Amino acid sequence: MTNTQPKYDESFKKNIVALHQNGKTQTELSKEYGISTSAISHWIKLYSEVKVDDNTVMTAKQIKELQKRNAQLEEENVILKKRLP
Repeated sequence: MTNTQPKYDESFKKNIVALHQNGKTQTELSKEYGISTSAISHWIKLYSEVKVDDNTVMTAKQIKELQKRNAQLEEENVILKKRLP
């Protein structure tokens, strides 16, 4: 059995999120583009922008990547501290 789910590029996903933010419902987008509402909901969570401060806007995906990187650095710090006399 082959996986017949279409692959959507990041640009397409961001465009769908933008349409949602401009007033289209998830149901409308699902019907119009043939995408499941659960996929649209997931994309909204990933690509909706969050204003961090006056000059910085990030997506949830970018924040998640930063959190992952921060956890890696904290782990490296713990390892390095253990090596100190």
